[in-house]
Amino acid sequence: MTVHSLFPTLVYAAALQSGDSRKFNRQLLKECRQLRLDDAAGRRWSLENYPGGYTSYASVHRLQSISPTFESLRRKLERHITAFAAAVEWDLAARELQMTDCWINIMPRHTVHSLHLHPHSTLSGTYYVQVPRGSPGTKFEDPRLDRFMAAPPRKATAGRNARPWVTFPAAAGQLLLFESWLRHEVAPNSVNAERISVSFNYNWF
Repeated sequence: MTVHSLFPTLVYAAALQSGDSRKFNRQLLKECRQLRLDDAAGRRWSLENYPGGYTSYASVHRLQSISPTFESLRRKLERHITAFAAAVEWDLAARELQMTDCWINIMPRHTVHSLHLHPHSTLSGTYYVQVPRGSPGTKFEDPRLDRFMAAPPRKATAGRNARPWVTFPAAAGQLLLFESWLRHEVAPNSVNAERISVSFNYNWF
């Protein structure tokens, strides 16, 4: 008898660059904080939709087109995007994946990023700029969860590939990539310091 593993859900985790990323992150951090000061529209949107935190998602969401630093991030991502596309065996001969959106997320204490996906996109990801000790990771949901019906609960000792939820720890300089339909969330930040990340979407259509 053979048990087959079908329809895998892939999440890519890696360091953005070889060597020390602190210098690059300091420049990103400086621009993230300055944008929060300058972006009145984003602060208003965040007040209603991202309580306690700040995101440029609804206001300044194409940072790669206006900032050399974020364009540098886009270039650093290229080899990772290529590696992920190869892992999921996408046929990209007809067209290339292109970054369409790039925005920042600042999560002070108690801020939460509720369960969501990234509609109208192909590939999404997050790069961690500042992650204080004790900050939450990114939690992914098994996309089959609403179809389990009468399935028994998983054992407490179940392997990661059998769990309905999996959390990837966050760390400055680290990167996550995943298909945009995969739902994910970030639990409330329990530490008295800001967790800062850059999120982005790629499309191939």
